[in-house]
Amino acid sequence: MKNYQAGQLRNIGIVAHGGAGKTSLVEAMLFNTGAINRLGRVEDGTTTADYHPEEIKRQITIHATLVPVEWKDCKVNLIDTPGYADFIGDVKATLRAVDSAVFVVCAAAGVEVQTEIIWNIIDGDKKPRVVFINKMDRENASFQKTLASLQDNLNGNFVPLQIPIGEAETFQGFVDVVEQKAYQYETNGKVKEVEIPAGISGEVATYREKLIESAAEMTDQALEKYLNGEELTKEEIITGLKLGIKEGKINPVLCGSANKNQGAVQLLDFVVNYMPSPEDRSTEPLSALVFKTIVDPYVGKMNFVRIYSGRLAADTPLFNSTKNQAEKVGQILFVRGKTTQPITEAWAGDIVGLVKLQNTDTNDTLCLKEKDVKLDPIVFPVPTLSVAIAPRTKGDEDKLGNAIHKCLEEDPCLRVEKNMETHETILTGMGEAHIDIVLEKMKRKFGVDVVMKDPRVPYRETIRATVKVEGKHKKQTGGHGQYGHVWLRLEPLMDKEFEFDEEIFGGAVPKQYIPAVEKGIREAMAEGVIAGYPVTGIKAVVYDGSHHPVDSSEMAFKIASAQAFKKGVLQAKPILLEPVMNVEVTVPEGYMGDIISDFNTKRGRILGMDPLGKYTVVKAQVPLAEMYRYAIDLKSMTQGRGQFTMEFAQYEEVPARLAEEIINQARAAKEAAEK
Repeated sequence: MKNYQAGQLRNIGIVAHGGAGKTSLVEAMLFNTGAINRLGRVEDGTTTADYHPEEIKRQITIHATLVPVEWKDCKVNLIDTPGYADFIGDVKATLRAVDSAVFVVCAAAGVEVQTEIIWNIIDGDKKPRVVFINKMDRENASFQKTLASLQDNLNGNFVPLQIPIGEAETFQGFVDVVEQKAYQYETNGKVKEVEIPAGISGEVATYREKLIESAAEMTDQALEKYLNGEELTKEEIITGLKLGIKEGKINPVLCGSANKNQGAVQLLDFVVNYMPSPEDRSTEPLSALVFKTIVDPYVGKMNFVRIYSGRLAADTPLFNSTKNQAEKVGQILFVRGKTTQPITEAWAGDIVGLVKLQNTDTNDTLCLKEKDVKLDPIVFPVPTLSVAIAPRTKGDEDKLGNAIHKCLEEDPCLRVEKNMETHETILTGMGEAHIDIVLEKMKRKFGVDVVMKDPRVPYRETIRATVKVEGKHKKQTGGHGQYGHVWLRLEPLMDKEFEFDEEIFGGAVPKQYIPAVEKGIREAMAEGVIAGYPVTGIKAVVYDGSHHPVDSSEMAFKIASAQAFKKGVLQAKPILLEPVMNVEVTVPEGYMGDIISDFNTKRGRILGMDPLGKYTVVKAQVPLAEMYRYAIDLKSMTQGRGQFTMEFAQYEEVPARLAEEIINQARAAKEAAEK
């Protein structure tokens, strides 16, 4: 593939709700540009963009995939994106790398949840957006209803540039509103010009007027001419249309049927003729952002970069300004789906793959050391569904560690931590599908089979009463024996985890054994007493005891104090504490009642509600034990429209009935482990 300058490039994200036909549309565009010689099908697992085994198995897009095409002396970098909420991270990365987006909307379903979410993401930076109403041949397809759905659910100025001729089984062509010409589809994406059907001439005139009005509003000269009743020239209409698209003030609407290769050619023409090219910054120093990383166990790591300025060549001495480290380019690759081709250079505005970078990850900036620059990072969503994972086969811990490391390199929406208290490895992702696919990938790519379960709740134990308790460890086995004897006072402590003091008089417990007493207490606290969870909120005072001049030792006093502590906790009205989280849920107003009702069933407390445009932010405190599966519950309650965040607030007492269940389960588990 030849080198293209910025003016010849178009960087386009193809986005939609799952099932709207994004991947089929990309496939049709690849076919019509000659990039492939046969149309693949999602159902057959033969498309260029969906090539990962997990995608073929599920017949959905999981990974953002770069699929460039050449069309009319331009290189169009298409990126096919996932349409399901669990994989929104790849969509956000794509939107950072591209200059424009094509929203694919099903003519029968209208605007669906993920379309709405992605539209709102782009709304902040006003990137150019065009809508392609797909599946016009499908049963119940309706251009007018879909257009109304766009206007009702999305914030935009939707201007149809194509009017369909027929719908559902009668769909056969379109009217070009700009050219005022009608076309009928033939085979292989081609069209022939026909007369505008009399039945839709009024509709064409209406949308022609909307186009002219929208275009006229883009410049003072055209607006004055329009308001004076003068007719705008075709050139003035096109100029206004291009300006409106570039500024995000006009959202053109096209139509077709990707599966039948109807409309893809016209969309390509539109992208090349109307969508803006990247800013030409080729003479500036190099700057590029890594927006995606893939890891192959055999090939290694490939970083996808969007070049924002300058020129990148194989011998360019790169500098990773994010990590403050020098890098060396192994190869620059033209990437299309799973196929790659080495190239010698790439220029500002282009998107390419880089291999063999040693210390570079997603969100890193690459530049020249003498022209140090840091590009704004992609803000990825915070994962919210946590599971505990372990290798199915004992001894595969190292394999699992390697697989986790590689998956984290690929996926910025994945978090892994080792809970030192529960000794579990906690994997946190965007949802059930996300986690399932990560575990599948670990098995397929890295050979480790993983089991998962809900994480253990990090409960705590504490006391509600003050007690005095004795602990004595005495053992005689011939020769030196063991002797340690203490009296402890245990008191509830509200503002600290632990405090230790001594009130020994007259040397009842010699000074050198006091640290052993504290150590014994601390070790007993870590083991727990009533359910095996760490003890907190206690002041322990050693105030009396006795010793033996020969048999006493640090070990004996440590054992005696641990025994006293455990006995004392059982006498001091012990209770179980659970972590409670501050939770904020953002949902459309209509779901607020469901959210509040659900929190009530989860033992939550509503703290308040704040309006946020069409949304409401519900603030609550909810026990962590009730929140592990909340990502799934919220998705079900809101059809995917809700989002939430949570952070630790404080520990609170577990209700007695639940505490009894938890304690009994802990004892049963301990007994089973000891058998």
